[in-house]
Amino acid sequence: MRSEEIQIRTGSDEVVYDLTRDCQRFLDSEDGDGLLHVWVPHATAGVAVIETGAGSDDDLLTALERILPRDVKWRHRHGTPGHGRDHVMPALVPPYATIPVLGGVLTLGTWQSICLVDTNVDNPVRTVRLSFLAG
Repeated sequence: MRSEEIQIRTGSDEVVYDLTRDCQRFLDSEDGDGLLHVWVPHATAGVAVIETGAGSDDDLLTALERILPRDVKWRHRHGTPGHGRDHVMPALVPPYATIPVLGGVLTLGTWQSICLVDTNVDNPVRTVRLSFLAG
C-alpha cells in the first residue's frame, strides 16, 4: 500500500472542495488496478462523491444547514456558535470514501467528483490521507 497526506486550505467558509485532481495526481505513478481510499482524519469534516460546478455542491451545504442548523442549542459548545453541528456532520457525510482504480485511473462516473466537505469555519487547513491499495 502507498499512502501520503496532503494539506487543503479550506479557509473560514463552509466548503465543498473538489479533491479529484489531487487524487488523480496521487495515482499518476500507478498503472495497475486497485482501490483509492480517501480519509479525512478530522472530527468535523467528511468526504463525498458528488457532482460539482452545477450547484450540487452548494445544494449539499444548504441541505446540511437544514438538517443540522447552527442555531440549535448543541451540547458540544466550544468554537464558534453552532459548532456542535460540525461534530455531528460526519455521521451524515462520512470522513472517508473508497474508489476503484483501473489502469491507474479513477473509475468515477461522468459527473462524479471526490470532495472534502468542511462545515467547520474554525479550522482553515485540513489534512487528507490518500492511500492506494494495489489489486
